[in-house]
Amino acid sequence: MKIRIKGNSVRVRLTRSEVDRFGKEGYIEEQTSFGASHLTYALQKENQENLSASFENNKVTMKMPLLWAEEWLATERVGYESNMPLPNGEFLYLLLEKDFVCLDNTTEDQSDNYPNPMAEFHK
Repeated sequence: MKIRIKGNSVRVRLTRSEVDRFGKEGYIEEQTSFGASHLTYALQKENQENLSASFENNKVTMKMPLLWAEEWLATERVGYESNMPLPNGEFLYLLLEKDFVCLDNTTEDQSDNYPNPMAEFHK
């Protein structure tokens, strides 16, 4: 699972096996260690209508509606997005996607990523 945070946006990407595990368990998380402390990021199914996110105790949790999760697991749909209203009147943009193989060279292990539909056009 990957997380990208930039300004008021959070993007989470899952590999094929992570999507499968999320489908079975309804929850998946990763941790990044910073020595004495760590950052945890998670995705969980929730009975709600849109993506939402929270940050508590060094943990970012993105919550996905149950109906969206069922569709996501059963189809080729790549992802979902929402703009979550914040108390100060701003919005937090949330994006959840299946992780595709990169088109550019990378040293990252991508053996569990989804095939990139643009690969045939990028040679």
